Amino acid sequence: MNNTPDGDFQTFKSEDGAFVREHFFGRDPRTAKLVEAWSDEEIWSLQRGGHDYRKMYAAYEAATHVKGQPTVILAKTIKGWTLGSHFESRNSTHQMKKLTLEDLKSFRDTLQLPITDAQLEENPYLPPYYHPGPKDEAIQYMQHLRRDLGGSYPARSGTSRALAQPKDEAYAGVRRGSGKQEIATTMAFVRLLKDLMKDPEIGPRLVPIIPDEARTFGMDSLFPTAKIYSPHGQQYLSVDRELMLSYKESQQGQILHEGINEAGSVASFTAVGTSYSTHGEPMIPIYIFYSMFGFQRTGDGFWAAMDQMARGFVIGATAGRTTLNGEGLQHEDGHSHLLAATNPAVISYDPAFGYEIGHLIKDGLRRMYGNDPENVFYYLTMYNEPYVQPAEPDDVDVEGILRGMHLVSPAPADATGPRVQLLASGVAVNWALKAQGLLRDDWGVQADVWSVTSWNELRRDGLLVDRHNLLHPDEEPHVAFVTQRLTGRPGPVIAVSDYMRAVQDQIREWVPGDFVSLGTDGWGMSDTRGALRRHFLVDAESITVQSLTRLAQHGEFDRARLSEAIERYQLHDPAAAEAGNTEGSG
Repeated sequence: MNNTPDGDFQTFKSEDGAFVREHFFGRDPRTAKLVEAWSDEEIWSLQRGGHDYRKMYAAYEAATHVKGQPTVILAKTIKGWTLGSHFESRNSTHQMKKLTLEDLKSFRDTLQLPITDAQLEENPYLPPYYHPGPKDEAIQYMQHLRRDLGGSYPARSGTSRALAQPKDEAYAGVRRGSGKQEIATTMAFVRLLKDLMKDPEIGPRLVPIIPDEARTFGMDSLFPTAKIYSPHGQQYLSVDRELMLSYKESQQGQILHEGINEAGSVASFTAVGTSYSTHGEPMIPIYIFYSMFGFQRTGDGFWAAMDQMARGFVIGATAGRTTLNGEGLQHEDGHSHLLAATNPAVISYDPAFGYEIGHLIKDGLRRMYGNDPENVFYYLTMYNEPYVQPAEPDDVDVEGILRGMHLVSPAPADATGPRVQLLASGVAVNWALKAQGLLRDDWGVQADVWSVTSWNELRRDGLLVDRHNLLHPDEEPHVAFVTQRLTGRPGPVIAVSDYMRAVQDQIREWVPGDFVSLGTDGWGMSDTRGALRRHFLVDAESITVQSLTRLAQHGEFDRARLSEAIERYQLHDPAAAEAGNTEGSG
């Protein structure tokens, strides 16, 4: 047995008893003597150890008595075991889709199932199921053990009780803005999270999950009150124990601090996000991570979460390709929203302001934990760039925030001259607002600035509209949301984000009129944020020149002045300059 290669073992089972007698037992007189009185059929009926129930029981029983060291059981098995000669030990097993009638009969005989030939021949493609009955000894034994183990777990429930939603006061902080203080959207979110954790119904059900860098995200402020969960409590003397926001571990801790373990964190997110079904207790996971360490590093885990119908919030902090500069492309994320778009359960947003975050979180709690819960989970990208968070306008367009875009800074209604539509998301909204001023003050061009909270949701809406119109040609055509908002708004549309152009290009099909996008495609580099934005041509000056260029193509701006604009903002091509310096070198 120890001297026979695995390839030979596979071949033996693809032949017959006579072949095994000659090529296995016949290689040594001692083994040949062992089976000299056996028939070929008896040799063929020998089971490998991994299929011999007594040997398996004996191996596991022996393993339970080994103390102080690990035990490994090597169980030799047969690929395609019991499935017949066309399957067993055949390399084509993975390509086989059906059992033949001969295979079915062999399968039945091997497992000694009381099914007649007539039953199999009646419909070979739909063989009958066999159940020995509830009083069968084996069934009774399995049910007895299952009861001793506490019943059938895990078990899913199709229903989940609704949670009482937080009152509006919980969102008052993010709606007020930050006054004169500059704070990043990551910090605005953490402040909102702290307010929500005070809610008597929702608060105790929030489970922050942090794989790394809690202090980077400003979540160390939760340590003294919520505490980090440890089944054994605090077991060490914390190095930062003199700090107000030092590590605090507790058996009643609410935070899951996973260490540098994104795979384990996604598993925790899935466990918490499915507790509404597996335990009948709706819990709300808040999984926050470095942006690229989510859908790029553990995207398959999020697909598993979708399959298990998990609910909760996924936060891609320090988002974008130019806000986490200094580490090249390792952390500079320009594509997570594209990866998230492939998962049908993910509702993704790229908010720019704290008040937008408040409405998105409120809507997520309603959709996932309200009276008619949906099997989705929310992905929000947050930035670590501080800027003044504006207060929520009195006439805020909540529908626009939730559906994907809303107007944050329209041009004056009585303004004259050429006009453009600037669509931006996340931190890029600030670049668009600055470009609005440059266009107006330097070139006499008016701009409307839109905050696109979700390019992905705008695309999904457009796809649903197209599907409806295709299948209902006799009805009044539906109109995509982005089309509704931009219809009647004059001028070309310039779309920009801190992500690749492909993110913005998702909505091109439903934009009425001229459309162009700016994005962070290509190689990143370690430099300042301003230098990176100029490198990718997404900063305010680049948006301005792109707007003038599109207007020139429509005859609304003097093309001869484009070079003047490029010179004024110093938008020189480094690659072209370098090529010019090397020209003629020998």
